[in-house]
Amino acid sequence: MHVAYIGLGSNLDGPERRIEQALTALDDFPLTHLVKASPCYASAPVGPQDQPDFVNAVACISTCLSPLALLDQLQALEQAHRRRRLRHWGPRTLDLDLLTFDDLCLDLPRLKVPHPHMRERAFVLVPLADIAPDLIVAGTPLPHLLARVTDGRLRRLSPQR
Repeated sequence: MHVAYIGLGSNLDGPERRIEQALTALDDFPLTHLVKASPCYASAPVGPQDQPDFVNAVACISTCLSPLALLDQLQALEQAHRRRRLRHWGPRTLDLDLLTFDDLCLDLPRLKVPHPHMRERAFVLVPLADIAPDLIVAGTPLPHLLARVTDGRLRRLSPQR
């Protein structure tokens, strides 16, 4: 079994409900089990500011899927939630990012692991620290990554699942 961390985000059509639905769906992926999920957080959007704030969370899963097979499942779930890619960093019903996969480092055309922007995003690192405070990401302990970001307008919405 592999351990992967998934970033979840939504800012359209009931974002907290969508995050909860996505967490349930992650547990239903083939050969996959939801281990733990962080609380939900509200955060300002990255990129265009003319959109609602996001709701974000992080999930830990165990899986027998390969990284690309897991990516395919994540993208299919986004499509099931009618994700439309109309604008870079624009609003979305559901955004799922494969943050880490074991201690693997991948640089493929379709997938980069660890996620290339996670180190600069409090809305990823804070919920990740809630469920994996001792995680090491590409050789860097998570507390060191957290020390380098500001949480801005990050606001905790729900208790840990």
